[in-house]
Amino acid sequence: MSTPTLLPLDETEVCRAPLTRQPLDAEQAVDLARLLKALADPARLRLLSIVAASEGQQACVCDLTEPVGLSQPTISHHLKVLMEAGFLSRSKRGTWAYYALVPGALDSVATVLVTA
Repeated sequence: MSTPTLLPLDETEVCRAPLTRQPLDAEQAVDLARLLKALADPARLRLLSIVAASEGQQACVCDLTEPVGLSQPTISHHLKVLMEAGFLSRSKRGTWAYYALVPGALDSVATVLVTA
């Protein structure tokens, strides 16, 4: 799955977010909706927040189950959705999976939505 193609900014439009500067085309709307859908779940927002706030912006899956209060398979499903949307990456260390915040992933959503 690709990351959304954001509308280009020029110096005169820096103060206005792409969403309010001009209409999104169909592909941009689909991409943005996919990202927002991935974030529109309380458990996924909590997981993303926990990973982002962890040392080095990464966390072991073993440390994510208890704080969210969901079963390991449910946590894995939510982490998979966040990975597919491009917010998290995964690396294997022995038998454990570690998830890390993808640099700039949240910025792409914020850039589209925030207006000055």
